[in-house]
Amino acid sequence: MTISDLYRSLAAELNEVEDGLEESIDLEIPLLYETSTHLLKAGGKRIRPLFVLVSGQFGDFRKEELITVAITLELIHMATLVHDDVIDDAATRRGRETVKAKWDNKIAVYTGDYIFAKALMRITEIPDERVQKILSHAIMEMSIGEIEQLHDFYRIQVGLRHYLRRIKRKTALLISISAALGGLVSGAPQDVVHLLRRFGYYVGMAFQITDDILDFVGTEAELGKPAGSDIRQGNITLPTIYSLKSSPERERLSHWIEAQELEERMADILTLIREGGGIEYSRNLAKRYLEKARGVLEKLPSIPAREGLHAIADFIEKRKY
Repeated sequence: MTISDLYRSLAAELNEVEDGLEESIDLEIPLLYETSTHLLKAGGKRIRPLFVLVSGQFGDFRKEELITVAITLELIHMATLVHDDVIDDAATRRGRETVKAKWDNKIAVYTGDYIFAKALMRITEIPDERVQKILSHAIMEMSIGEIEQLHDFYRIQVGLRHYLRRIKRKTALLISISAALGGLVSGAPQDVVHLLRRFGYYVGMAFQITDDILDFVGTEAELGKPAGSDIRQGNITLPTIYSLKSSPERERLSHWIEAQELEERMADILTLIREGGGIEYSRNLAKRYLEKARGVLEKLPSIPAREGLHAIADFIEKRKY
């Protein structure tokens, strides 16, 4: 099974998620509706809804509950993107102007708040208190991750352990609970829910590391934003962390980051990091997380949904966007 096969097999449910996302932010205030749907219209991989729907097949596949959870998690993800673009001063995302670029920072902040509030309203449709607790804890941890990233801007001392903890909170956690909640709301056995959560965590870590690699090696057409966007904003990710420790040019790179001479040195920085071993090191670490994820899959029941999760892991290993 490929990722395309998986998307096709769940096309009807994913269309319902898409409709539900737009319905969730439908309202009478034209400006807020326009800003809230701006990112939605840009599309996306909908990885989190996909995790929810595939994981739900390990239980009774309670479609309505699963779609509600999928919509909630994607709304939370969208809200964080709108807020991230304010913090990062990002002009484009997915090839479109960001909300903050098209309108302004204040409108973007309130738009993100509104989308986030709508997510919380949607999840109240699920009466299981365990879902509320898991989601509340995840939101708290994600907020800590965002603060850590902001604190780490332009810090050349960021180490591997700190980086991994940060991306766990910022990215892997939401993917992890997407997998877990899919099983939980469908009544999957507790040991299966635990395994789904572990799988989601490992894949989520690989997903973010791959994102950080693509930021250096992808094209603007592929990424929907300029290459090197992270380091332009002072965000020190794994390829840079490796280069700061191991590259023969680490002193020059350190100076450019600390002096915030990034934009004018961007061509040199991209070359240095692409050729300095950091990309290969990061790829190897992402592969190690995916190997762990595939090991978890072998402990899950041998049903078609397990092959769907394999397809997601394969996609993340090979993806170019």
